[in-house]
Amino acid sequence: MTRTSLPRLDNRQARHLFLDKHGLAETPKGSAKGEDLLKVIRQIGFVQVDSINTVARAHHMILFARRPAYKEAALKKLLEKDRALFEHWTHDASIIPTEFYPHWHLHFRRHREKLSERWQKWRRDGFLDKIDGVLQQITENGTCTSGDVGENEQRKSGGWWDWHPSKTALEYLWRSGELAVCHRTNFQKAYDLSERVIPQDIHSIVPHEAETIEWAATNALARLGFATSGEIAAFWDLITPAEAKDWCQKALADGRIIEAEIEMVPGQKPRQSFLFPETLDQLADIPEPTSRVRILSPFDPALRDRKRAERLFGFHYRIEVFVPEPKRQYGYYVFPVLEGDRLIGRIDMKALRAEDRLHVRAFWPEPGLRTSKARLKKLEAELDRMARFAGCSTTTFEPDWQRSA
Repeated sequence: MTRTSLPRLDNRQARHLFLDKHGLAETPKGSAKGEDLLKVIRQIGFVQVDSINTVARAHHMILFARRPAYKEAALKKLLEKDRALFEHWTHDASIIPTEFYPHWHLHFRRHREKLSERWQKWRRDGFLDKIDGVLQQITENGTCTSGDVGENEQRKSGGWWDWHPSKTALEYLWRSGELAVCHRTNFQKAYDLSERVIPQDIHSIVPHEAETIEWAATNALARLGFATSGEIAAFWDLITPAEAKDWCQKALADGRIIEAEIEMVPGQKPRQSFLFPETLDQLADIPEPTSRVRILSPFDPALRDRKRAERLFGFHYRIEVFVPEPKRQYGYYVFPVLEGDRLIGRIDMKALRAEDRLHVRAFWPEPGLRTSKARLKKLEAELDRMARFAGCSTTTFEPDWQRSA
């Protein structure tokens, strides 16, 4: 019996679908506060949080790329006052719509089991002995930071992960759901009991494990457009690869999803993926991505899966923050540049706020890209927008900032 050939998305269709799902196809415009901003975050699923502030922190750049009217205060209000968002873990620390919180109970339970053993070996000994004391302190006294616990414990300067035992207990209680981040000050997390941070009508909902697996898989595929079972599992990092694979097999048998061949860039084999049947009918209505140039955060959801981005766009990217300077190919923290449905290069820039300027060190176009006057003009216009977003009134350039492809 010959197997019926699968539907096939060419590379152009796949890029357009993926960018549309990630809010990067339409012209960046519109309101960027309240329900409108929340809608953007719902669409992409979550916004990764990162401390590096070369131009602006990752979560702010992700939102600015989609809504140029975005102001940091709008996110702070949704997160810390309205409680429409909460901060927790996906593949990394992220800001997530609070309506999704019930499904993180599975995450909490699994972290509780996994970290109690792993961190005994990885962190300093004794953090489990500090848990009850830390929890009692917060219960009685309210919000606290890592500086408010473990007063008599030795604090070393061995790096970001060199936590004293009570700090480790605090982080463990957050990861396992007992605590929630209620606000940040100068990027330092402040914690409180989760029931005092998360609205009670949401906090009290604890879905069955099967419900969360269904929710996580369905909503990951909805935001990816097409995906393998492994990509579905990795999106929220809530469920295991085996659970995602099992979900795909059952959903395929039920006709809820179908298989398709996704064409990658030249040199890459087509990739067999899953998608919803209705996605094929929607392909013709997906808008042509705007030709406007956008500078993205390295942690943009569209680039979270580096291998997927390389297969789909032919764009190889890695963070060189931890690479010794002499071995860096580009720079400490360079930003991907998107034009239409292409990642056209990367740019090294930094906001020198004390000097009121955004300084551009270098732009490296992708191989084969022609840096025409029109393209450079669009890039410079985006740099001016980025400068204003970073609080700088001017943009300056190194003399040799336009590098060879």
